[in-house]
Amino acid sequence: MLGENCGRRMSGLTFRSAKGHWMTNLSRPRSQGPTELFVPPSPPLDPEKIKELQRFITLSKKLVVMTGAGISTESGIPDYRSEKVGLYARTDRRPIQHIDFIRSAPVRQRYWARNFVGWPQFSSHQPNPAHWALSNWEKLGKLHWLVTQNVDALHSKAGNRRLTELHGCMHRVLCLKCGEQTPRRVLQDRFQVLNPSWSAEAQGVAPDGDVFLTEEQVRSFQVPSCDRCGGPLKPDVVFFGDTVKPDKVDFVHRRVKEADSLLVVGSSLQVPDSFRAAAALARFTGCTLATGSSSLPGRRSSQSPS
Repeated sequence: MLGENCGRRMSGLTFRSAKGHWMTNLSRPRSQGPTELFVPPSPPLDPEKIKELQRFITLSKKLVVMTGAGISTESGIPDYRSEKVGLYARTDRRPIQHIDFIRSAPVRQRYWARNFVGWPQFSSHQPNPAHWALSNWEKLGKLHWLVTQNVDALHSKAGNRRLTELHGCMHRVLCLKCGEQTPRRVLQDRFQVLNPSWSAEAQGVAPDGDVFLTEEQVRSFQVPSCDRCGGPLKPDVVFFGDTVKPDKVDFVHRRVKEADSLLVVGSSLQVPDSFRAAAALARFTGCTLATGSSSLPGRRSSQSPS
C-alpha cells in the first residue's frame, strides 16, 4: 500500500525527447491499479446510507452539488488531505503560493518544468462513475447547478454544462500582463520547441498536474512567454493564497440561494470560498444539507426538507 511505503522514492514520470518524439511513462506499485493509487481507505458501503442518499436526492427539487478533489481520486488524480494517500500525508511538500509565482521568475520556471512533465498524464485522466452520474443527473433535470473546486476538467469531459469551476481549469493558460488566453495543449508544443534535448525524471506525483523535480533538473528548463505581449504565463487557476474573483463568488451564491438542497462530494469544505457557499445554503429554513463526511454546524445531514 502507498501509505505504508510513502517514505520511498517514487520513480513517477519519466520525460525525455529524442528527435522530437516525446515519451512519458508513469510507474506505479504493482499491487495497485492505475486508478487506485490515490484512493483513500474507506469502510464498506452501508446499504442504509445508500437508501438515505437516494431519498435525499429524490426529495430534492433544486439540487446544487459541490465537488472537491475526493471525487477525482478514482480517476487517478491525488488530492491534498486524504489519509495515507493525499499529498500532505505522503510528503512534506506544499503547493505553490500565488504571491511566489507572481513575484519570482525562478518559481515560475520550477512550476512550469514540473507541470510540463506532469501534463501528458494529467490531461489524459478520464471521468469516473461519479462524474458520469452527475452528468446524467443534469440530463435528467435533477441537477440545478454543479460547483467544483477541481481544476481537472473532468466534469466538462463528462458532459456537465450547468457548471462553475470555482478555482479555474488547468486546461487554460493566461498571460499575467495582457490576459490573453491559450489552451494548455498549445503551450505544451511550445515547451517542446524550446526544450528539444531537455529530460527529467519525476520524484513523485502531486495534485493538479504537478510532479516533483530536482533543482538541477529545473535549472536548464526554458519557459515561453506570451505570444501577444511577452508577458509571463500562468495557468487559469486560483493558486493557494489567491482569491476567487468576486463576480464568480456572487454567481455561485445566487445559484446556491435558488437551491433547496446541497450535496457535497469529495470535499472537506476547508477551502473558504466553498465553505461560505455551503454555509449560505445551510442558513435557509427548510434547506437540506448532505456532505460526504460531516454536516456544517447546526445542520443535520441527509434529512428531508421541512
